[in-house]
Amino acid sequence: MSRKKGDIAEELAAKYLYDHGHEIVDRNFYSRFGEIDIISIKDEVLHFIEVKSAEDYEKAIQNITPTKLSRLIKTGDIYMKKNSLDLNYVYDAIVVVQDDISYVENITL
Repeated sequence: MSRKKGDIAEELAAKYLYDHGHEIVDRNFYSRFGEIDIISIKDEVLHFIEVKSAEDYEKAIQNITPTKLSRLIKTGDIYMKKNSLDLNYVYDAIVVVQDDISYVENITL
């Protein structure tokens, strides 16, 4: 996915989250392990969100590999420690296929 398409997908995802009651607290948080695209909070739960975009849902969701998920989790742990947070948190994904948005909660299960 090109950077421009990725940026558009992230904007659509952020709007979707906001429209569904999430407060966006951070975007593009980097650690030495990787990046978290969007960090939001809803109902006192922190959501670390990976945004994927592709021509179809299957291609996009398959791009969240075990390695990618492991890096996402490590980066989330760093975010929690860096910000001294004591909240429940989950790892989610948003898949953007053209203008269709799918929100997949708790991708670590």
